[in-house]
Amino acid sequence: QVQLVESGGGLVQAGGSLRLSCAASGRTFSGYTMGWFRQAPGKEREFVARISSSGINTYYADSVKGRFTISRDNAKNTVYLQMNSLEPKDTAVYYCAAVDLASALAMRSSDYTYWGQGTQVTVSS
Repeated sequence: QVQLVESGGGLVQAGGSLRLSCAASGRTFSGYTMGWFRQAPGKEREFVARISSSGINTYYADSVKGRFTISRDNAKNTVYLQMNSLEPKDTAVYYCAAVDLASALAMRSSDYTYWGQGTQVTVSS
């Protein structure tokens, strides 16, 4: 069982930056692939980024590639999402998710087993 708690969301102007954190409980965090998703009002939840258990392999949605960076610190049981050059279209509730696989090709919500409660990111123009 893994519990995930996101933090770091907030209100930022376009062009600004935020860093989201997701703290995980459980001793086997280092064995999980971690992902970030987001859901804007009236839209479906969409994949943002994922990182393998070791942190070596990462993958991004085209919409955030070059602006967002996913990373993890297995010693701290935490995964991060550094978001730069934010745009109003990035406004959404951001969720972190986990799946008990070292390097899952996981891009769908259904690929993940555990979810956090979400943190709101609002980008003003």
